[in-house]
Amino acid sequence: MTTMTSADAQNHFGELLDRAQREPIGITRRGRIAAYMVSSETYLALKERAKADGGAVAAYFDAIAAFRGKGSGGASTRLVADRQAEDDIRP
Repeated sequence: MTTMTSADAQNHFGELLDRAQREPIGITRRGRIAAYMVSSETYLALKERAKADGGAVAAYFDAIAAFRGKGSGGASTRLVADRQAEDDIRP
């Protein structure tokens, strides 16, 4: 599997979207996988499988939906807050 740093993902977002259509891309932060980007087809297939399997997997997708948020406090707001917190920690 291909990986990309979070900084590269931000700077080359179009490339990231294109590559994610072909294979899952791991996004790293501080040397560890922080997230994966997958195609919409892969995501929908996983979501359907989760519905069929039920349980913890369905709860995971519910958590993803809640994280996206609606309006203020959504994913972009949290990303900016995380980035500011990282900058505050750096010497």
